[in-house]
Amino acid sequence: MPLKSFKPVTPGLRAAVLPTFEELTTSRPEKSLLAPRKRMAGRNSAGRVSVRHRGGGAKRAYRIIDFKRDKIGVPGRIASVEYDPNRAARIALVHYADGEKRYILHPLGVKMGDRIEAGPDAEIRAGNALPLSHIPTGTMVHNIEMQPGRGGQVARSAGGSAQVLAKEADYTLLRLPSGEVRRFLSRCMATIGQLGNVDHKNIKLGKAGRNRWLGHRPEVRGSAMSPRDHPHGGGEGRSPIGMPGPKTPWGKPTLGYKTRRNKRTTNMIVRGRRER
Repeated sequence: MPLKSFKPVTPGLRAAVLPTFEELTTSRPEKSLLAPRKRMAGRNSAGRVSVRHRGGGAKRAYRIIDFKRDKIGVPGRIASVEYDPNRAARIALVHYADGEKRYILHPLGVKMGDRIEAGPDAEIRAGNALPLSHIPTGTMVHNIEMQPGRGGQVARSAGGSAQVLAKEADYTLLRLPSGEVRRFLSRCMATIGQLGNVDHKNIKLGKAGRNRWLGHRPEVRGSAMSPRDHPHGGGEGRSPIGMPGPKTPWGKPTLGYKTRRNKRTTNMIVRGRRER
């Protein structure tokens, strides 16, 4: 996905670096695969803000994505590559031989008209989905299941991929995008290749308004607040935070403080993402 810069005819265009969208083949989504998406503005079921800095933005419909890739042995054809406002990656519409249509995440290098398939007998080619036990060592994969049949949960963002490192008994070792090395059950499905839209990380929005279109509200530094609103607040002029470590607005440690409580799957992590 190439990016483009602009002649600075306005202040908002001076710093903007935006996608060209030339890889897209249509601007109209498949209506049968759309679902309503209610905007909660960061509020939970009780109406209280549980995620700050969310709200507003353009109205959008949800695209139903096939993360499970459970059309085993049924060949499909890429009918279009489309924009999805709900994720960084592009999506591809697949027409299967039995007449069903589904959206999948668009892998890098897969074009309109290409054939894809899912199952243990599928060819090792970008866009095909296979169990990890049937994927050769060294292969790049994305949309990886953590539990067989649950659907892909890992490496789903633009440009994301994991690498198959080794096989041991019932498990496959993968190096994840974060650098973490982790065991996955070899029965879990994964899709061959790297996800497209690789240059997404190089986009510069150029102005605050474009961030508001995405549903992001302004963030305020804690040191700019009063002591009643944030532990970092208060003081005359610009002041240090005045405590041993940075805190959240609710007084909990942050920036490096470990919050992982899931000891049940700790034995699956071979090397942590912070270990170098």
